Amino acid sequence: MGKPTSRIALSAAVVLLAGTLTACRGGDTTTDASGLKTDVGVTSEPCPEAVDKNKGCIYLGIISDLTEGPFRALAVPITDAQKAFWKRVNTAGGIGDYEVDVTRYVRDNKYNPQTHNQVYQEIKPNVLALAQSLGSPTTGAILGDMKASNVIAAPAAWTSGYAFEDVIVESGANYCVESMNALDYAREAYSPKSVMAVHLAGDYGDDAAAGVKLAAQALGMTFTDVKTDSGADKQAGAIQAILAGKPDLVVLTMGPADAATIVGQAAARGFAGRFIGTSPTWNPALLQSPAAPALLAKYEQTAPWNTWTTDTPGHKALREALPGVTPNDGYTSGWVWSYPLKAALAKAVADGDLTRAGLVKAVKSLTNVDYEGMLPSGAGNYAAGPNDGAVRVTAIYKPDKASPTGVSQVRDLFTGPTAKAYTLDGPCYEKL
Repeated sequence: MGKPTSRIALSAAVVLLAGTLTACRGGDTTTDASGLKTDVGVTSEPCPEAVDKNKGCIYLGIISDLTEGPFRALAVPITDAQKAFWKRVNTAGGIGDYEVDVTRYVRDNKYNPQTHNQVYQEIKPNVLALAQSLGSPTTGAILGDMKASNVIAAPAAWTSGYAFEDVIVESGANYCVESMNALDYAREAYSPKSVMAVHLAGDYGDDAAAGVKLAAQALGMTFTDVKTDSGADKQAGAIQAILAGKPDLVVLTMGPADAATIVGQAAARGFAGRFIGTSPTWNPALLQSPAAPALLAKYEQTAPWNTWTTDTPGHKALREALPGVTPNDGYTSGWVWSYPLKAALAKAVADGDLTRAGLVKAVKSLTNVDYEGMLPSGAGNYAAGPNDGAVRVTAIYKPDKASPTGVSQVRDLFTGPTAKAYTLDGPCYEKL
């Protein structure tokens, strides 16, 4: 729904308003005074917490793991960071003649695909796009509908399948590339000859495990694949597999509590190898768990971007937008994930088409996103296609009780030779 076209006669205004309201309900296209086309989730009325009440409102939904799922300790700061990000955008003038609301349509998916789809259907008629869709299997539950309805989403996940979806504005290296970089790093750091991927089933765990498998093949390492279920009380089989297999390196892709259980109990039972966890396996609260000594001794963490304390304009803006919070890289991720949707909205406005279809077109035309230094120049090149547009940098961190986020850097953002040489010609999880 667009902004009013002009101050016209009352009778004409009534007709226009009636037509506009109908369009808003049905998703029909309207055009504002500037010629900008809009349809779903865009209103001429200001946002509920508008900075400038003369601007209209773009409504974006958030679907996250906010109460009882395995990633809630990350999801809450992710969501809070996104609220702060868009508040900063609005304070700086918004997007064209509009501000952005990400607070009215926030829903909890409990990390359950069915719940995710249910709440998506609830908010879908009222939002232009999703500022957050947390989880690979949960987002997978709505992906077909998103494509059919031209609903763009910024994912809180990194599966390589997103590179092949026009409705997903992913950021950073995918799990597959991240795992390749983990093995390239490990080869230099401690020369493992055998590696085991222990992971949840589905796009999240399988994508990371596929990267481990592909890198192990390239590097001449023995590879073993072990799937596990979510839940700290469900890791006995994975722990036994690690103890029996005795790999030099275990790459973990699961929730933080699961990872702590595996590392702590495997170490307690004499496992001599090392662990690397992909991005979502870490939470600084693990340093307060019984597994802390084992994590400090044997665990390292890969990350698609650098931690909260890093000196870039984007990190500085993040810290200024969230004063007084306990540092957590959930905040960092939520902030980074918001940049491409901001760029796409701005491009759609510049193109004169802020409809859902216009936003998809804007995304496909983006050749660069300004991440304010949080990702390298050239990141966000969706127009280049899956392989040429893929971001391939990963950082390595280790647990550190003295650090504000519980980790300190081992290696800055880098692209290893395996990830650099790999051709992303399809989702990696299909190759597991």
